[in-house]
Amino acid sequence: MTVTSARTRTREPDQACAEAVDLARAAVVAIVGPDQVGRHLEVIAEGERVVTHLFASEDPAYAGWRWAVTVVRAPRSKLVTVSETVLLPGPFALLAPPWVPWHDRLRPGDLGVGDLLPAPPDDERLVPLVTLEGDDAVIDWSHEDEDPAEAAELAASGRSRVLSAIGRESASERWYASDHGPRTALAHAAPAQCVSCGFFVPLSGELGRLFGACANAYAPDDGGVVSADHGCGAHSESVGWQASARPLSPVIDELGYDFDLPGVSVEETVFEPLSGGAD
Repeated sequence: MTVTSARTRTREPDQACAEAVDLARAAVVAIVGPDQVGRHLEVIAEGERVVTHLFASEDPAYAGWRWAVTVVRAPRSKLVTVSETVLLPGPFALLAPPWVPWHDRLRPGDLGVGDLLPAPPDDERLVPLVTLEGDDAVIDWSHEDEDPAEAAELAASGRSRVLSAIGRESASERWYASDHGPRTALAHAAPAQCVSCGFFVPLSGELGRLFGACANAYAPDDGGVVSADHGCGAHSESVGWQASARPLSPVIDELGYDFDLPGVSVEETVFEPLSGGAD
């Protein structure tokens, strides 16, 4: 048996369509004007009696792009007509970055008033609270060291999903690394940590081991979640400012105003140094 290799035959453009350069250019000029159409670049055979003419785009906003005009001819006809005109990127065209779905572009703080952001069904941060086994509904409580009665209370509240282990870990890392964690200048300057503050309300569940809510109206973190080792100057047991044993000397601006004393010139005025001041 003789085996012959398949040969790819290059498709030749239809002669009448390939020669219709002026017709293709006129089709583009009629849409964008003569200033936007550059030189003729190439002829591409798309099919039998179907040819595409490429023209350079002179639009500064589309550098490297090309006008593509497809012309066709009916069988046994010498009349060439325009089928389609479109602007296409060339090999060196300036292109926009790849499109990213909105749920991948979303960032914290993007949600505005009236916006809806439902968690997807396969969100790894959540797990079902109730699962069905046969004809019975079973509470699937993922917190191993928690009271199952709390799960029943959550189910009664209407929740169908709760935080998974991944969700709790993600929240813990995010909160601990935020401005409400222990690594801020505010926490370093605090007289004590939040865990010993009377305004610290621990969270329930596993997150309550490290986080709680601040209930001090005068604290910068009031109403927010803070770590137990966070802190601020509004600690409930912080020592108040003590009055100085020696009254401070008043500070008088002696150069910021003019003296106008009757019979006394400024040159004759003698200023006494403040007591307790720097020598």
